[in-house]
Amino acid sequence: MIDLYSWATSNGRKVSIMLEECGLPYKAHPINIGKGDQFTPQFVALNPNAKIPAIVDSDGPDGEPITLFESGAILVYLAGKTGRFLPATDRGKYIALQWLMFQMGGVGPIFGQVHHFLRAAKEPVPYAIERYTKEKDRLYGVLNKRLGEVAYLAGEYSIADIATYPWVSRYEWQKTNLADFPNVKRWYDAISDRPAVRSGMAVLV
Repeated sequence: MIDLYSWATSNGRKVSIMLEECGLPYKAHPINIGKGDQFTPQFVALNPNAKIPAIVDSDGPDGEPITLFESGAILVYLAGKTGRFLPATDRGKYIALQWLMFQMGGVGPIFGQVHHFLRAAKEPVPYAIERYTKEKDRLYGVLNKRLGEVAYLAGEYSIADIATYPWVSRYEWQKTNLADFPNVKRWYDAISDRPAVRSGMAVLV
């Protein structure tokens, strides 16, 4: 059994989608970040960085329980545990990890800043809105180019897609018209049709 400590955010949904895709038994525990649950001593004991998500797998790689945080690391772990959603060849694996890192280092942080300055800032900050919106659009362009070459980011459906999809699903928050990025829209629609993705997106809602 895997215990998932999370909330219905883009980062949290990466792991719930992966768990659903892999068919692993798990129990979801809500960590309400709006109420500051991530700062409780109980959660900080799981993740010293006080961010969701985190998991505890009672059947770790050595048969002992393992606690993991950082959504990308959790995806890599679950892919290794199940042998799914990470290409079998070395070349394919590294391409998938490359696009996973693109999400972790680019899409997530930049889209998150767009969300903040468009939705949460107490007053408009035009410089920040312009800066992050331009970079958001550039990243969509990178995705659109890649997805014009292959069906999925690593060629086959992988943890790179699972990590990126929940951020793209907030396109309305970002004031993005997916019709401007037709290859991204094709990819987004295909992933949206996956039953496990629909189930994973609904966890802790």
